[in-house]
Amino acid sequence: MKLGIVGLPNVGKSTLFNAITNAGAESANYPFCTIEPNVGVVAVPDARLDKLAEMYEPDKKTPAVIEFVDIAGLVKGASSGAGLGNRFLENIRRTDAIVHVVRCFDDENIMHVVADASQNVPVDPLGDIETIDLELVMADLELVNRRIEKATKAAKGDKKFLHEAEVFRALASHLDAGHSARTFACDDEDAALLANADLLSLKPVIYAANMDEAGFAAYGENSYYRQVAELAAQEGAQVLPICAKLEQDIAELDDPEERAMFLADLGIERSGLDRLIQCSYELLGLISFLTYGKDECRAWTIRKGTKAPQAAGKIHSDIERGFIRAETINFSEMIACGSVAAAKEKGLLRSEGKDYVVKDGDMIYFRFNV
Repeated sequence: MKLGIVGLPNVGKSTLFNAITNAGAESANYPFCTIEPNVGVVAVPDARLDKLAEMYEPDKKTPAVIEFVDIAGLVKGASSGAGLGNRFLENIRRTDAIVHVVRCFDDENIMHVVADASQNVPVDPLGDIETIDLELVMADLELVNRRIEKATKAAKGDKKFLHEAEVFRALASHLDAGHSARTFACDDEDAALLANADLLSLKPVIYAANMDEAGFAAYGENSYYRQVAELAAQEGAQVLPICAKLEQDIAELDDPEERAMFLADLGIERSGLDRLIQCSYELLGLISFLTYGKDECRAWTIRKGTKAPQAAGKIHSDIERGFIRAETINFSEMIACGSVAAAKEKGLLRSEGKDYVVKDGDMIYFRFNV
């Protein structure tokens, strides 16, 4: 899974990226500090995997991972080449979802840039979101118009392309009105068509409402945060209250116990990274299943609704091709019994076939033959 961290210049993108990846990306108070995207890969925290590793003492423990990409700050006009325009948009195109960092604090010492990199303007979270959304929409409109032209030409030789041209014309009108592809109403068949169109404004979004320490301490009363939360609710998007500066301070603590104490002092149960990962999984409809043994204990990420053979294919295509059955028990059932062996004695270790839909936390051993 790859998440692109985006936003206007100086909203805290690189600070947040540093905090969640410890990658040390440059962060400074001037536009386009990030030019080439910084990339960081982080392990997905999973207490279930930790417990399996404790039980089996494997040669290797492999968590699921998320790749974060810190993409250059956008300015108004990027879709027509302003700032780092086309490079910025192409970097977004390669991600599965967008983490849109929105500035939700005032600080006269940090420039707020929207259109002109030399001008400092008042903080406006909804205006900032609209600026970036509009650039994605305008880039999509150009792509959609090309698809209409291509489908119209193809329809002269094959009438099946007439419907495709019709769908993209309707989408073009929707985009031209300034609306994102995410809000375009269509049936499942047409949605599948659009899903393959590589549209920027169709990507799922998490709004990371970046506050200063005072604003984050009582974020429910932060007017900027409330504006972003209301918009997210309307769009069906996720919203994450966060203080990127605090997260960076937390990330600099090497001792897990010291981190836990720091979070407790702040009245926070989990770090921003943990909460961001949870938001990402919920947004994209992802779950994890587990494989276990002396050689390796590992977490695998799949989409909800994935059947056993396709889950096996995440491990190796040969296992999917030669799938026979999945011997499975959910982690919670195993823990209640104390071990897989004890669960097997109680008849809780199941043998599932090709139609079995894998559940979050399933521990699976795949039987196959090729």
